[in-house]
Amino acid sequence: MSNTDTPSSEPARARALLSSADMKLLRRALESHARGTEDREELAKVNALHHRLGTYAPNSE
Repeated sequence: MSNTDTPSSEPARARALLSSADMKLLRRALESHARGTEDREELAKVNALHHRLGTYAPNSE
């Protein structure tokens, strides 16, 4: 019996869904959207998401 016959006990390596460039682009899009919205509830949600994205791709500019 070879090693290929037995299932691996280790999970497959996780792959990133978005690159850091994608995160920066999303943050810029959220900033633009936030400037144009007057709905305070939506703005709060946008600001929270913007902040969470910042923890993954800090603004380097």
